[in-house]
Amino acid sequence: MIYEVHHRTTISYGVPVSQARFNIRLRPYGWPGQSIIAQKLEFGPQPDQWRDEVGPYCVNRSVIGYSGKLSELAIESRFTMDVTARPPVHEGPSLEQLRQQALDSRDLSVLSPAPYLFASRIADANSAIGDWAGGLLATDQPIVAAASTVMNAIHRDFAYRPGATSSATPPAEAFARREGVCQDFAHVMIVALRSQGIPAAYVSGYLRTVPPPGQARLLGADAMHAWAAVWCGAELGWIGFDPTNDCLALGDHILIAMGRDYADVSPIDGTFVGSAPQNMTTAVDVIAQE
Repeated sequence: MIYEVHHRTTISYGVPVSQARFNIRLRPYGWPGQSIIAQKLEFGPQPDQWRDEVGPYCVNRSVIGYSGKLSELAIESRFTMDVTARPPVHEGPSLEQLRQQALDSRDLSVLSPAPYLFASRIADANSAIGDWAGGLLATDQPIVAAASTVMNAIHRDFAYRPGATSSATPPAEAFARREGVCQDFAHVMIVALRSQGIPAAYVSGYLRTVPPPGQARLLGADAMHAWAAVWCGAELGWIGFDPTNDCLALGDHILIAMGRDYADVSPIDGTFVGSAPQNMTTAVDVIAQE
């Protein structure tokens, strides 16, 4: 399937700020099953400094800077990508075998399971989530079924409520309230799996959306999406699990970046000198060429 993605973000400040620096993580990372046909990243105004770099983790980052005053920044990302649907996956090794494989792995690449076994800045260890996950799983359960069990439970028991949380909401709070958005659900799933010795990562990307029957598709109505990636052993590798939609990421999901949690892959972050209030608006279109 060929996808055309257009992502536009505008950041405006109440009064001009100075010495602004931004990390932009909107260029797609090379990933199995994804082939980038064309891409363009543009800024208005043009930055005084701009460098592109890779990492850490599975991330393409553009670092831009402005030496003078900045009142508004427009960021526009466009790309065309060919996504090959992944066939249904088999069950994989048991949890007991998977844990041992992860500990024995000597892989030092960005796809190594090692960085995704332990607590991270946002996806920190939590005993309540760990106890909950432990009650769902059995050591002889195959990894794909085990991860699906946790995904199913989050989708079933948690309410999707936009505005109920923010990017700063810790997974423990979203878990206690049993509500949130895709970012919260991905973080809860990651903490749950890591508590059981299962390598789990945070994925930032896009998901094709389909309007209700008889209704026109609204331009700019899509948004960035988040899901979990689970290391399912040396043979299967990384597989995406989407607890928001209770499905595996096998063809309708477009991966932009993968890290330990949202802090590693946030689309935009940065600093500036000043104390001005700021406002950010985002519009996203994901169009499939049928």
